[in-house]
Amino acid sequence: MAASNEHETLVARLAQILIRLNEGHTLDPKALAEEFNVHTRTIQRDLNERFAYLPLKRDDAGYRLESFYLGKLNTSDIRQFAAISGIKGLFPSLENGFLKSVLDATISQAYLVKGHRYEDTQTYAHLFPPLEAAVLQHRLVEFAYSGKPRRAVAPYRLLNHKGIWYLAAVEGGLLKSFRLAEISGFVPSLESFTPDPEIQERVAAEDSIWFTPTKREVVLKVDAVVAPYFQRRPVLPEQQIDKTLEDGSLIISARVGHEAQVLPIVRYWIPHVSIISPDEFRQSVLQSLADYLRREGA
Repeated sequence: MAASNEHETLVARLAQILIRLNEGHTLDPKALAEEFNVHTRTIQRDLNERFAYLPLKRDDAGYRLESFYLGKLNTSDIRQFAAISGIKGLFPSLENGFLKSVLDATISQAYLVKGHRYEDTQTYAHLFPPLEAAVLQHRLVEFAYSGKPRRAVAPYRLLNHKGIWYLAAVEGGLLKSFRLAEISGFVPSLESFTPDPEIQERVAAEDSIWFTPTKREVVLKVDAVVAPYFQRRPVLPEQQIDKTLEDGSLIISARVGHEAQVLPIVRYWIPHVSIISPDEFRQSVLQSLADYLRREGA
């Protein structure tokens, strides 16, 4: 059966799943996938990752909420879920009135969320429970990363950046990010570590996966024709609009830990965005353009 319009919204689908779990229903991922007109992997991701904080029980019949938790879900749980999953900023408010309105099947037809892209997590879904335990219990872990052994790694947080899951962890005294899809041979350790509050704060505050100890300022000029895209929301990390010129173009600055945070964006917006400083970043863009034109025989 074709899904109705309210099922096309991310918030409506997740809200309906929460309601049914709270009412004691056993949920079959395949049946939900058909009802909401999404892939079965999407429903499994909802249940295994987005609702990982809930005490779900899984058996041959499907997923259900543990009996001791039935009837306890409320708008606070939905707000917590929204914060964890990174969709909190999508909505104008998460106050009770707004939440109750979007949970209403009729009103939810007014909302449609598009643009979210996620990698397929099925190949490494088995890593979430032991990594979660290691983070919460402050246990060191071992694994191979792109085939290279990593030992005595202190895990701090599982984080999702632009649809890709990473482990924020300290190795050899350095805070790093490890893509979960590249981790194999995971082994939890009985040895514990004491979390560093400063590192915990860095992980929480950083809006990327580049945990470099120092950041560099990048200054760019943005032509008026694309200026609205940079004005309506930050396109670059820690973006600031420093000046609006008479022709409507912008001078903006950003702080980055790695050139990969800015160069692909500049290349995407060529010729309407150019780097003023640092000069080595500007030269890197020019060199990549020269290499491209040479390969194309231009």
